[in-house]
Amino acid sequence: MITGHKVAAVIVGRGGSKGLPGKNLADLGGKPLVAWSVTAAAGAQFVDVVAVSSDDPDILNAARMAGCERTIRRPDALASDIASVHDTLVHALDELDWTDGFVVLLQTTSPLRIAADIDACIQSCVDADAPSAVTVSAVSKPPQWMFRLDSACKMERLIEDDSAYRRQDTEPVYALNGAVYVARTDWYRRHRNFIDDQTVARIMPAERSVDIDTEMDLTLARALVA
Repeated sequence: MITGHKVAAVIVGRGGSKGLPGKNLADLGGKPLVAWSVTAAAGAQFVDVVAVSSDDPDILNAARMAGCERTIRRPDALASDIASVHDTLVHALDELDWTDGFVVLLQTTSPLRIAADIDACIQSCVDADAPSAVTVSAVSKPPQWMFRLDSACKMERLIEDDSAYRRQDTEPVYALNGAVYVARTDWYRRHRNFIDDQTVARIMPAERSVDIDTEMDLTLARALVA
């Protein structure tokens, strides 16, 4: 709870994954991937309820084994490749009968976030009196160094700026790291999004911002844990 408002953390992870099959149950440091998010959420000072939403009974069982308070079996229609995470989250909120306070979305693919990151993002939302807050991390390459390629692999600058040849000449740029999303519940239910022009960002370090989509990502996470 924060400033008299309760906080629900919802962890989402489906059974199917084309990029890395079975990734939500993949071993990381001796426990399944989903357990890392459960542990972080349970340790957050401001979080009152921790729930896991999945279509996969093995993921839900792993969440319960990790100490998750509530598990939600999502419908098959919300477990396809084209299903919206926002529809999935609203379904979970309905199952929890959660209409007030704050909602925190945690994706299983960000296992290295810690409880302090969750609390800090919630605190940022409250301190700024913002409708939502998200975690970001600094990008390793500035957008001035990025290009689109046409069918013949000819290069087109993403941003026209010939002066930015050195990293020192560019301003810091940040990207969503996928680790923590926070919103006031009533606002989120209306917008079904976490980002608008009033959203505030909480910066996280790169070493806790690993987003696991591929085998290489998982290998990096294992190396960082070790």
